[in-house]
Amino acid sequence: MTSVADAVQQMQAKFNPSAAAGLDLVFGFHITDEDKHYALIVKDGTCQLQEGENADANVTLVMDAETLKGIVSGETDGMQAFMGGKLRTEGDMMLALKLSELFPQ
Repeated sequence: MTSVADAVQQMQAKFNPSAAAGLDLVFGFHITDEDKHYALIVKDGTCQLQEGENADANVTLVMDAETLKGIVSGETDGMQAFMGGKLRTEGDMMLALKLSELFPQ
């Protein structure tokens, strides 16, 4: 099983720059069972990975490591994880819906 850092890097590798044209957003990730924080900074068609908490996050997705790995691998549907209580958001929840466009499977 890949580590949480590997899963976030896989997500960054799936980045779709054309979907991010003109955007300036920070997506935070809080992995509860490992108490780790990551941020994907999306700006004008680019995506940077940052370790640690980012105070400027527009939305933070809070989940455990297993849920993150499942979503990144495609084994877990993000919306189902949210509805099932395995994923919650802090901040602008509507931005979380953009993740499927920015990081397609």
